[in-house]
Amino acid sequence: MLKISEISSACHATLIGNKANDTANDTTIREILTDSRQIMEPNNLLFVAIVTQRSDGHQYIADAYAKGGRCFLVSEDIAYHLFPDGVFLLVNDTVAALQLLAYTIRQRFQIPVIGITGSNGKTIVKEWLNHLLGNSFNIVRSPKSYNSQIGVPLSVWQMTQEHDLGIFEAGISQVGEMELLEKIICPTIGIFTNVGEAHNQGFVNTHQKINEKLQLFRHSDWLIYCSDYDDLHECVALFVQTLKANAKRDLQLFSWSYKHNANLQIKSVDKSEGRTTIEGIFESKIVSISIPYTDAASIENAINCWCVLLQLNIDEQQIKEGMASLKPIAMRLELLQGDNNCILINDSYNSDFKSLNIGLDMLNQQKQQKTKTVFLSDFQQTGRSDKALYSEVAELLKEKNIERLFAIGDSLMQNKGVFNSSKTIETHFFVDTESFLKQFYQFSFEDEAILFKGSRSFAFEKIILLLEQKIHQTIMTVNLSALRNNLDAFRRRLKPNVKTMAMVKASSYGSGGYEVANVLKEANLDYLTVAYADEGVALRRAKIDLPIMVMSPSTESFDRMILWNLEPEIFNLRSLHQFIAVARKLAVQHYPIHIKLDTGMHRLGFVSDEIDALLTHIGQESCLRVVSIFSHLAASDDVAFEEFTHQQALAFQQMSTKISDALGYQPLLHLCNTAGIVLYPQYHFDMVRLGLGLYGIDGSGTLNNQLQQISTLRTTIAQIKQISAGETIGYSRRGKVTNDMRIATVCIGYADGYPRALSNGGEAYVMINNKPAKLIGSIAMDMCMADITDIDAVQEGDEVIVFGNALPIQQVAIWAGTIPYEIMTSISQRVKRVYVNEG
Repeated sequence: MLKISEISSACHATLIGNKANDTANDTTIREILTDSRQIMEPNNLLFVAIVTQRSDGHQYIADAYAKGGRCFLVSEDIAYHLFPDGVFLLVNDTVAALQLLAYTIRQRFQIPVIGITGSNGKTIVKEWLNHLLGNSFNIVRSPKSYNSQIGVPLSVWQMTQEHDLGIFEAGISQVGEMELLEKIICPTIGIFTNVGEAHNQGFVNTHQKINEKLQLFRHSDWLIYCSDYDDLHECVALFVQTLKANAKRDLQLFSWSYKHNANLQIKSVDKSEGRTTIEGIFESKIVSISIPYTDAASIENAINCWCVLLQLNIDEQQIKEGMASLKPIAMRLELLQGDNNCILINDSYNSDFKSLNIGLDMLNQQKQQKTKTVFLSDFQQTGRSDKALYSEVAELLKEKNIERLFAIGDSLMQNKGVFNSSKTIETHFFVDTESFLKQFYQFSFEDEAILFKGSRSFAFEKIILLLEQKIHQTIMTVNLSALRNNLDAFRRRLKPNVKTMAMVKASSYGSGGYEVANVLKEANLDYLTVAYADEGVALRRAKIDLPIMVMSPSTESFDRMILWNLEPEIFNLRSLHQFIAVARKLAVQHYPIHIKLDTGMHRLGFVSDEIDALLTHIGQESCLRVVSIFSHLAASDDVAFEEFTHQQALAFQQMSTKISDALGYQPLLHLCNTAGIVLYPQYHFDMVRLGLGLYGIDGSGTLNNQLQQISTLRTTIAQIKQISAGETIGYSRRGKVTNDMRIATVCIGYADGYPRALSNGGEAYVMINNKPAKLIGSIAMDMCMADITDIDAVQEGDEVIVFGNALPIQQVAIWAGTIPYEIMTSISQRVKRVYVNEG
């Protein structure tokens, strides 16, 4: 907490506003936000107007002011007179000012701070350390994956005098960034988790990336790392020598290794029945832990945490108990389909006021369910009085229009009065999760959006298991944060006034129409596009209110489209005549339509010879208004047809100019699809149409290192068998076994949308334990088989990745002799979709 005057001094800001110099209004700031949509308690809030390539936070000052915000950190002169009660802190750069502010906070507290960097595992290590050290320290830590130039200062801002340990993660994507984060975090203990390929594009080579990340530990006392990463080990040694020579500092190293002498020498790793026992030597003594995981990433993360505990001299028995009870870290909000048309939002890996606010925002985005319900556990180790805390929680639930509350825990039971005072919330209180489970069948849940917000110790996953819809062991995880990343990657290539239309046809290429559309709505997208009217109606029923263009409307659906405010593509005179007839009958005026031109695709659209006839019919029609004119590039992703693309663009300009001149007003023009956005910026016009690129695939190949595949298709192993040489596998005995083989029967088949063309191997494989397992035999309706002879420690029930980051969908499409579109849209509806949303 700092007063406005203190913030102004820390940021070197100029105070502006009618009340800027009024000492009586020297507000104490308790919360900092960069998103006006998250404002709930404005009285002690500082709104920071962040300027990025994608958006300008100054555009949302009016919204923040309307919601009660009165203190603003800005970098541009604005119309201050429009905000008479506002106090503005004017700086040159709001991100730099935010970092200075966090630096000021950090310097106030001389407590141990753990700083974590590396290519992978940062958030999991941070959350596991919070679990392992939570009984020994009052911890402040980064919320979820807040590790960027903006996320780190927002994390450090949370530090108060009640905390005695900080745990913060730091991520970078280019040279120069870590120096800034080091000043803010100033860690006393460092962890370098591992070295991988993440963000390689921002650096010349691996050594440069490692050396940049090591800057986080310039003033640390200890650094923990795995010396088996040769590049990392080499860079660490040189880093220590340089510090000692130039800065006269001794950075103490705590290394661990499978191969070399180290502070913690790993001697054995034994996997059995879903658990791993790890034995090592520390200070000449045999030590061991057991964790409830068998995958390599979890083992590495656990050992990194183990090193921290050993370095901090945590009791050996406490270490064993903590490691044995590690839980999966749901770093992202999960959207699950529940029974009886319920949506479940699983955010049950921690419980604090700020993350509750975030979870409630996501709950309120679920417009298709009638009732909003919350399962809430006790908040633990907050440093605040229960009455004050839960009074604030009760007020927040009321403001967010929550209708049902299931409160679980002793503290909530003792403070039920503050919740029961609200007449608008139906409340139920239980001392623990088991007490609720005993009474579960007394309650009904139907057509509800349900948020689960609880500390891990309350095991809310037991409740979720009862409410979750039971469909199939095969699931497709859709990462909505990756979707936003991909949208931003393309938006950065557009001029400021160019609009974006997103293709959400075919249920967003199999990813889920409503869920994707809702994220795009929150991202302030301009237009959505569907193929058929029914898809648009479904989005309208789910309260998606963005403009929606229907690309292939049947003439029989025009009346429904008008009823649901859907905008038709008009591609020939027949469809135009029939739409005009329906519009006149319904007595609508200036109804928005989109004119499709055929410039070379030769699929749908008016050709140049039909433009005069088109103008004859639309020129004087008051029932319609042309809001856009567009065409479709036939081969924008193929440089061999570059000249043809230029010909299409020229034809489009000529035809659209003729139409616009005749209309007397200028409709929006759009021509570029995903590949066109990247390769032909001169043809962006007024709007672009983003299709497969939104889902992580760039046909031009230019942006692939900036895009994230949003979908991961995963399943499980049903059975493992040993097959002798000379036997066969699967239908028609197509899988010939030439040597003794161990196979896994995998729970996915062509009824799930897995291509039968992948049958009997070839090059096709799935991923098991992070290793490729080649397919053998025919793909059956519900099953397929994979060769796991050379993969160790595979067990029945283990996870199988069919496609995802480790096995791109583009590769699966190549094996199947098709395109990624077909693979994505073929995944059947019996495959459950799980939506995850990073912090």
